[in-house]
Amino acid sequence: MIGAHLPVLLVVLPLLAAPLIVLVRRGTFAWWVALAVSWGALAIALSLAAQVAADGPISYAIGSWEPPWGIEYRIDAFNAFMLVLVAAVASVVIPYARVSVAAEIPGELHYLFYAMFSLCFAGLLGIAATGDAFNLFVFLEISSLSTYVLIALGRRRQALLASYQYLVMGTIGATFYVIGVGLLYLATGTLNLADMAERLTEVEDLRPVLTALAFISAGIGLKLAMFPVHFWLPNAYAYGPSAIVSFVAATATKVSVYVLMRFYFTVFDPSLLFDELPMREILLVLSTLAILIASLVAVFQTDLKRMFAYSSVAQIGYITLGVALANEPGLTAAISHLFNHGVTKGALFMLLGGVALRAGRTDFAAIAGLSTRMPLTAFGIVIAGLSLVGVPATAGFVSKWYLVLGSIELGAWWLAVLVVGSSLISLAYVWRFVEAAYLSAAGPSSVSKGEAPAGMLIPAFVLVAACVYFGLDTRWNIGAAREAAQLLMEGLN
Repeated sequence: MIGAHLPVLLVVLPLLAAPLIVLVRRGTFAWWVALAVSWGALAIALSLAAQVAADGPISYAIGSWEPPWGIEYRIDAFNAFMLVLVAAVASVVIPYARVSVAAEIPGELHYLFYAMFSLCFAGLLGIAATGDAFNLFVFLEISSLSTYVLIALGRRRQALLASYQYLVMGTIGATFYVIGVGLLYLATGTLNLADMAERLTEVEDLRPVLTALAFISAGIGLKLAMFPVHFWLPNAYAYGPSAIVSFVAATATKVSVYVLMRFYFTVFDPSLLFDELPMREILLVLSTLAILIASLVAVFQTDLKRMFAYSSVAQIGYITLGVALANEPGLTAAISHLFNHGVTKGALFMLLGGVALRAGRTDFAAIAGLSTRMPLTAFGIVIAGLSLVGVPATAGFVSKWYLVLGSIELGAWWLAVLVVGSSLISLAYVWRFVEAAYLSAAGPSSVSKGEAPAGMLIPAFVLVAACVYFGLDTRWNIGAAREAAQLLMEGLN
């Protein structure tokens, strides 16, 4: 009987954990609850992914109200992939958080961190699982509001400003999204995504539909930090607590990209978007600008967290580039890069959290000679950095390879050249770290202590290992991504 309710249990468990943690208000208890919930959610997500692979999509009607009358949770190849990503990252971040949170957040606020983390976790899982447009908005706000609080818990005063910027931009994005959904509801009379897609084919007046497309694109674009509305992201990643930055960088923007792709390929008519409307051209321009400009800005940063934050904007550009290609290799690249970049960036920010713990900051002066004092940390950052560059035998290479294949299939050789050439810019900012950590002498402001505690280092290296493993064995990440891409391509065939 429990197996039949796994889709809703996946979301309910972390949702119930948050008020329980607040009622007890004990930091150690809160950590154990968050740990149990994250590992339990991972087990459920893997079970759902296996069920989908064996038997096809799963439909779960909340309260036994059949769709489209009630809220439906619908798990298919695409969102099963996303659920595994979110749950896997959470199950690694929570062990890491025990040491990280103790060092960065006052003891009386530890329970609040884990309560907000559980809400954020529930929101991201709910966004991926739900098949209802308004329910998606509710989960979008649950995850966003809790993230604003988590960012504000950073130990530096700039964290409050970063949280406020994130709040303003996130609120605008959510408002645009709900306006778009409202217009679609007026046009179709339903909020169920699958039912909405069917009814949109019968709508004769496309003006409200195209207006809804514009609002949803702008709203979700703000949430995923699409260039040029990405300005909230660098400060949030630079000043938030290390544990939550690692989690958000690996999952939140990726889930927002999932929402955009879900609407583009399974709600709206993708043939209309990419063949009749200039959506491909718009995404290609914005993606190209993100890849080039954000990568160049990253090269000139003086703080590692800000450098890798701008790198995230560029990497999101690679993902939206795959969406713009709108062919099977391009979508495979985009979906696989959601996972590959997630584990890579999660590893980087977790390792930088160890640097911040030992030095109090993450600027280049602090990491001079890092390889002699924190050799494992320096090595891990190099490996994850190479994955960002797209060096063969790393996860990042696999995504870029499929982007090149998608570009060639489209006949856009210049895009293939862009993907390869822009990797050299990524190599430039990764080399800056190598130069400082391995080729520079330690100064008076450099890290003066040893490695981060094992409680932080081991979880970080789980993700570092994933950067290499999924570059060598692509059966799961590329296999699942290709299956999801084929699902999305059904609307174009």
